[in-house]
Amino acid sequence: MDVNLSRCMSCSAYSLRNECPKCGGRTMTPHPPRFSPEDRYGKYRRRLKKMVEEEATE
Repeated sequence: MDVNLSRCMSCSAYSLRNECPKCGGRTMTPHPPRFSPEDRYGKYRRRLKKMVEEEATE
């Protein structure tokens, strides 16, 4: 059984569930993705991040 620690996006509480037991919010893994020098999707991720930042400033 593989159990991963998750962090609530709303109240920042940690849980082992997909839903926060305190507030019922969504949880995500608190760890960044692994780094690889052969990142096939890095170009797309950077382009998406730039697009989101530009939309936020408008």
